[in-house]
Amino acid sequence: MADSERQIRMSIIQNRKAFHDYFIEEQLEAGLVLEGWEVKAIRAGRVQIKESYVVWQNGAFWLIGCHITALQSASTHVKPDPVRSRKLLMSQTQMDRFIGKVERAGYTMVALDLHYTRGNIKVQVGLAKGKKQHDKRDSEKDREWQREKQRIVKENRR
Repeated sequence: MADSERQIRMSIIQNRKAFHDYFIEEQLEAGLVLEGWEVKAIRAGRVQIKESYVVWQNGAFWLIGCHITALQSASTHVKPDPVRSRKLLMSQTQMDRFIGKVERAGYTMVALDLHYTRGNIKVQVGLAKGKKQHDKRDSEKDREWQREKQRIVKENRR
C-alpha cells in the first residue's frame, strides 16, 4: 500500500477472527448502501463485523450479520434493524469473477475490514477458504516462532 493511499484510508474496525478461521486468498474493496442512522452509528464506532459474511442474492452481493447499534439521538423517528442485510457496491467485472469462485470452487466471502476512503465508508471483502483445526494450530505455531525470532534478534542487538 502506497503512503498516499495509507493517508487516505482510515480503519474503523477489523475482523481479526476471519484471519484465524480462514485462508484469505483474494481481497477487494466495496462500497456499502447505508441509511443515515447507520452512518452516524458507524462514525461513533458502534459497529461489529466479527460474524459477518457476504452472499450472492438477487443479482447483487449482500453483507449479512454486520451489527450496527443505533444511536438514541440519531434514530428517534425510524425503527432501526441493527442486523439488516446491506447491499455491496462493486463493478460488474469484480462481481463476475467472485460469483464463479464462490459458487463453483467452494469459497466463502467474509468482511475483513470496515474503513473510510476519502470520507466514504467502505468494506474490505476477502475470498476465503476455511481452515481445519490443525491448520489453525500451525498458524499459531508460526506466529509464536516469528515472535520468538524477533525477541532473539532484539536481544542480540544489545
